[in-house]
Amino acid sequence: TLITFPGCVCLKTPCLPGTCSCLRREKNYDDNLCLRHIGSEAKCAEPVFECNVLCQCSDHCRNRVVQRGLQFHLQVFKTDRKGWGLRTLDFIPKGRFVCEYAGEVLGFPEVQRRIQLQTIHDSNYIIAVREHVYNGQVMETFIDPTSVGNIGRFLNHSCEPNLLMIPVRVNSMVPKLALFAAKDIVPEEELSYDYSGRFLNLLDSEDKERLDNGKLRKPCYCGAESCAAFLPYDSSLYCPLEKPNTMDENEEESSVFGSALPGFPSYKQLTLRVSLCSV
Repeated sequence: TLITFPGCVCLKTPCLPGTCSCLRREKNYDDNLCLRHIGSEAKCAEPVFECNVLCQCSDHCRNRVVQRGLQFHLQVFKTDRKGWGLRTLDFIPKGRFVCEYAGEVLGFPEVQRRIQLQTIHDSNYIIAVREHVYNGQVMETFIDPTSVGNIGRFLNHSCEPNLLMIPVRVNSMVPKLALFAAKDIVPEEELSYDYSGRFLNLLDSEDKERLDNGKLRKPCYCGAESCAAFLPYDSSLYCPLEKPNTMDENEEESSVFGSALPGFPSYKQLTLRVSLCSV
């Protein structure tokens, strides 16, 4: 991994806001290693930077969470209607890191090439994360776990998810896509997150089964009371894709928009929407 961040000098003191260069405003995690402000409805989310390999703090620093990897026993299992899924064998408290959505970090041209090779029978695991910063800058990250990945690719969608995806940066500006518990999760409970990023299922107000381009939408089998009936879909993703450089000048709020890329509607369409106040 390319290391581009300088390390902190917290050799004899704990990493705290105001003294640690990795913590610009406030602590990312509490004393129980739970993400602070989990599920906050604030319009802007503070970026999460963890201490890195150049930092002088110990491996037990409370600002090292996602980089420690799995801390709970997780199990891949066969669901009734959704194919493979992922569940926990342990109790997971709200705010704890669960797993990463890991895979190959791709450039935009390679993403387009792979998407063009997909057929209607293929599942799309590629996720595009577009982070719109307050100054109009757009940071893009493309990750594909299809061939090189981890158990995160077995996570199914739910309209009432128990996980929340947050970009976490450790050694460089390329984020780790970390999934945190959005609530207390009991043993044997299936793990899920909202592919649309918890905020948006673009066509659910009309419950349209068929898209404007004639393609059938994928049904959602999450079983939630608020189920939108279909998996999240963004019709703009099935148009010729142009790489955005800046935020629309008429857009008033900062936001981050990530999504499954264009091609055929696949069972796993991944969409992520968060916001950054500053970086």
